Amino acid sequence: MILNLQHIDQQRIAAIDSNGATLKYAEITQLSQHITYLVPQRALCFLLVENNIGGIAWTMGMLSSRQLVPLILNVKTEEALLQQLLDTYQPTYICAPASFQKEGILVDQQFGYQLTKVSEGICPLHEELSHLLPTSGSTGSPKLVRHKYDNIEAAGLNISTFFELKETDRPLMVLPLYYTMGLSMVFSHLRVGATILITGLSMTDPNFWKFLKEQRATSFTGVPYSFQILNLMRFFRMDLPHLELLTQGGGKMPTDLNIKFAEYCRDNGKRWIATYGQSECTARMAYLPAKWALDKVGSIGIAVPNGELSLIDTDGNPITTPHTEGEMCYCGKNVTMGYARQQSDLALGDERNGFIRTGDLAYFDEDGCYYIVGRMGRFLKLFGMRVGLDECEQIVQTDCGIECACVGTDEKMIVYITNADKQNEVKDTLVQKTHIVATSFQIRVINEIPKNEAGKKLYSKLSIN
Repeated sequence: MILNLQHIDQQRIAAIDSNGATLKYAEITQLSQHITYLVPQRALCFLLVENNIGGIAWTMGMLSSRQLVPLILNVKTEEALLQQLLDTYQPTYICAPASFQKEGILVDQQFGYQLTKVSEGICPLHEELSHLLPTSGSTGSPKLVRHKYDNIEAAGLNISTFFELKETDRPLMVLPLYYTMGLSMVFSHLRVGATILITGLSMTDPNFWKFLKEQRATSFTGVPYSFQILNLMRFFRMDLPHLELLTQGGGKMPTDLNIKFAEYCRDNGKRWIATYGQSECTARMAYLPAKWALDKVGSIGIAVPNGELSLIDTDGNPITTPHTEGEMCYCGKNVTMGYARQQSDLALGDERNGFIRTGDLAYFDEDGCYYIVGRMGRFLKLFGMRVGLDECEQIVQTDCGIECACVGTDEKMIVYITNADKQNEVKDTLVQKTHIVATSFQIRVINEIPKNEAGKKLYSKLSIN
C-alpha cells in the first residue's frame, strides 16, 4: 500500500471529522482492497470531496488501490468548470458525497460517498500516474498537475521528517483536501500513524474552536489568510496547552503578522515553521527552521530533506554568490510528472525528471536561506525602470496598512485596493518608494480582491485595460 499504511496499527484512528465520524487505518486498507475488487482495470475518476472522513477514505483508498486515478476536486466546483473538465477528460467514474446529483450506475457507497460509473470508456493512463490536481489558482482552466506514486512517498517522507511528526500527533486540518498543501498534510501524518482532525467548519464558527479544544489538536497548518483570521479571533489570548506546532504556507505572510506569530510561539513553548511549495512539487519544497523564525522573517528557508534548491541566471548558469538574484530551481523526488491539458496527456510519462524551474525570482544569504523577491513574470518596465509588482504590493501592505493587487503593462501599473480613502496615500507612497512619476500608477477601488480558496490572489480576474 501507499506510504506503508499496512504497517500502521490497523486499529489506530486515522481521522476524526467535526461531524463526529471516525476512520480507522484498517478501513482505509479495506476500502483499497474493495476498490481493487470493484474496478477491473485502471480508470480515471473525478473525486469531488468535502473535508470529512469520507474525503480522506476515498482519496487514500483510490491511491492505495492504484486502480482508480482520481482528479481531486471541490464538491462545490463551479458547474461550468466542472462540465468543461468532464468534457475534456471524460472520466469513467465519479465519486462524490451522496448529496451530489449525478447520473450513472451506482457501483458502491461508503463513508457518505457514492461511486458512480458514468462512462464505459477507458482512457490510457500512465502506469505511474497516481492522481491529478488543478494548478494553483487556475479555477477557470482545465490544466492539471500530473502526480505519480513516488511523489506521494517523497512528500510523506520529506514533510514528516522536517516537522518531526509522530504517531501521537493530532493535526487540525482546515485546508481543503483538493488543495496540494492540505493533501500533503494527509500524506505526511498518515505515514507516521497520526490522527488527523479534519473539518470544513469556518474558523469563526464556535463549533470550530470546540472541535479544536475537545480533540486536543497538537498542530495547525494554514495559509496567510488563516492567520489573519486567527489574529482577529484573539487567538493569542486562548489557552491551548496541547498545541505544539503552527505551520504556514500558501504564499508570503505580511511581515508584522509573521513576527507576531513567531514571537507567540517563542514565548509559549511552541514551534513556528513557515514553508514554501507548489502543486508542481507535491506541496512542500522549503521550510524555515523554527530556530530562525524571527532572525530570518520573510525567508522561505532551506530545501526540505532529500530536496535541493539552486539559482540560475538569465543564461541558465548557476549562481553561487549570496545576495545575487536569479530564478529559483528545485530538484527532488517530489517533483511531479508535468501538466495535462487534454485526456491524451494522461498517458504521458515524466517530463520533468525530478527538476523544475519554479518561476520565482530569489536570492540566498550566507546561511543558505532563500528569499523570494517576486515572480519572473511579475515585473513591469515603467519609464525604463524595472518594477516588481509583488514588491509594490509589499510596500503598500507595509506602509499603508492595506492589502492590494498590482497588475498592468509597461505603460501603466494598476493598483487595486478596497479602501477608497487610501487612494492618494497609496499612489504617493509608490511614487516616493519607486521614484517613478505619478502618471505611471492608476489606483482602482473594488469591493473585494479576488482570491482562490487557498487565499492566493487571482490576478487573471483583474483588468489591465
